[in-house]
Amino acid sequence: MVLAQLLESELPSVELKEFTQIIIEQADRLSALVNRLLGPQKIGQRKSDNVHFVLEKVRKLVCLDLPNFINIKVDYDPSIPDFEMQSDQLQQAFLNIVQNAVQALIPAAKADSMITLRTRTAHQVTINGQQQRLAIEIKIIDNGPGIPNHLKHTLFYPMVTGKSDGTGLGLSIAQELIKQHHGRIECERISERTEFSIYLPMTY
Repeated sequence: MVLAQLLESELPSVELKEFTQIIIEQADRLSALVNRLLGPQKIGQRKSDNVHFVLEKVRKLVCLDLPNFINIKVDYDPSIPDFEMQSDQLQQAFLNIVQNAVQALIPAAKADSMITLRTRTAHQVTINGQQQRLAIEIKIIDNGPGIPNHLKHTLFYPMVTGKSDGTGLGLSIAQELIKQHHGRIECERISERTEFSIYLPMTY
């Protein structure tokens, strides 16, 4: 982080300095996340925030190192209001899922590779056995090859991965962070698309 701050002071343009700000913010966020994971398990402090602001941070971060044959499309519902969240935790959960989609798309290197970030409101949704009158639905969709059949039922287990260099922790951590928000995450294959669906209650 110190190196990023020094680099920022030397850069001549506002556009380049924006990248160093992203590095600094992510270093701070990851440091806080590691401290929480290694320390006593407790829910981070929540405040009112906008889910699209969190998703846009993820999109910008992923785009810094995105292969040029992969496009990210956004389809946000602007009527979704701010709600109480721990935004750093949700950012990490969304980031892990989007990075998983990127890794799924890379081997084929198809020109029409696409990741879609979609938000909607959902009514009368059951989350962890509780009926929620109103929830937020976040979908992260990719048109990659899908999840191998032998991994479908253990996808969110720790140390389960279909990549030779994967740790198998990304989706497991994402699920735990979503659970800390009393939410639900699931994955299914629909019409040549892989859809990760996240449901978060508006109040809890």
